[in-house]
Amino acid sequence: MQTDEQRALLGAFVRARRESMAPAGPLRRRRTPGLRREELADLAGIGTTWVAWIEQGRDVRASAATLARLAVALRLSRAERDYMFALANRRDPDLPVAAPVEAAPPALAAAVEALPWPAYGLDPAWYVCCANAAAHTLFTGLFDGEAHPNLLHYMFLHPAARDLLPDWHARAERLLSEFRHDYGRSLADPRVRAVVERLRADSAEFASLWERQAILAHEGGARGFDHPVGGQLNFFQFTLADVERGDFRLVFLRPV
Repeated sequence: MQTDEQRALLGAFVRARRESMAPAGPLRRRRTPGLRREELADLAGIGTTWVAWIEQGRDVRASAATLARLAVALRLSRAERDYMFALANRRDPDLPVAAPVEAAPPALAAAVEALPWPAYGLDPAWYVCCANAAAHTLFTGLFDGEAHPNLLHYMFLHPAARDLLPDWHARAERLLSEFRHDYGRSLADPRVRAVVERLRADSAEFASLWERQAILAHEGGARGFDHPVGGQLNFFQFTLADVERGDFRLVFLRPV
């Protein structure tokens, strides 16, 4: 949900970008800098009232399509466009939808390989897009026959997960709440919807937890494992967003 502060910041940003743009045609002296609101509205194909309300920080919910036209009219850079959509609490319709098998961003893959502890990367649909040898050893059953397994499928459908995690129910509940935190940003990705649809059909526990609508931010913390070879193992988990793609995640576990 968009906050008052976000609306105010969005309005200030749009107005600043509008006032920084030179009007088309011969240069002539103006009392106010940049484009007029009606000129920006014409370029974006939206109403002048909408431009005014957005700049004034009013409680209006411009659609993603409206914001996309506004971004083009304002000639926003990729970073500026991301900032505007984040303030509007909308998903940019121009963001790429993940391919069936998507390679991990280079920085994420390099970080995973460089870490000496179990580490892996998650794509927007929570498929493991990269993992180091320590992660392969720790997560028994996760990589059985799959180059890019899905972490939620493993948690709710693979019996090895229940054997590995002594506090399976609490861990499963937290994992799903963290996934829902990301879910709203990835609705345009058909793989994300497919993950939810399959688990709702195949796992009664997932279906029950999904209906609770619980949401949690990605937080680290103590994680214990009953490993069939290593015995009782204890780690502290960290979860970071990838610097190249904010919808990817780096997860690593430092031994305690």
